[in-house]
Amino acid sequence: MSNENRKYKLSDDQSDNSSDLIVRNSRPGDVERISELARLCYDPPEIAYTKENFLSQIEIFPEGQFCVELNGEIIGSCSSVLVNIEDYPKHHTLVEIADNGDIKNHNPTGKNLYGIDIVVHPQYRGLKIGKRLYNARRQLCKSLGLESIIFGGRIPRYHQYANQMSAEDYVEKVISNQIMDPVLRFQLNNGFEYRYIMPNYLLTDHESMYYATFMECVNK
Repeated sequence: MSNENRKYKLSDDQSDNSSDLIVRNSRPGDVERISELARLCYDPPEIAYTKENFLSQIEIFPEGQFCVELNGEIIGSCSSVLVNIEDYPKHHTLVEIADNGDIKNHNPTGKNLYGIDIVVHPQYRGLKIGKRLYNARRQLCKSLGLESIIFGGRIPRYHQYANQMSAEDYVEKVISNQIMDPVLRFQLNNGFEYRYIMPNYLLTDHESMYYATFMECVNK
């Protein structure tokens, strides 16, 4: 697929303006506010991507970085990178797939849109900000004619069950509605399918016991 057919960018007023919310591509001038939001959302704040990371992502793959504004305030954002997933180990890590957050491994002709970060301001989590960001990724995936959207998903309640069952069993029980995991359930409800467990995906994610679910939404 030629680069001419891969060019796509949301205009500043495109996609979703309902209720004074605007979903748009992130810009270099946004990195200070996006970095502050990320630090607010992560515990500890030091594990969030830095301003330099976000700037690198925007400079390398501007089409793949989105934010949500409400009355001029950024209340959500997500980052992504294009890859061919077969170029990476099945059990890869977030550090590997995101190049430590700088995405210098971005492949302009890659067929998979890999989500590496998503944050929503805690005070605005009833406005379906996460769903709006997922929809922006879907729009991009369709526009670029990609094969799928993929990511490593958290299972933040697994630590409560880790002494009772494997991560694989935990996920199956969430899928069958025997256990409630809000993150995995949200992803399943938004059209993503669970493929397999990845160990040691994110070594700061103690709640997930360092596991992640490899999730995929095929472009149909």
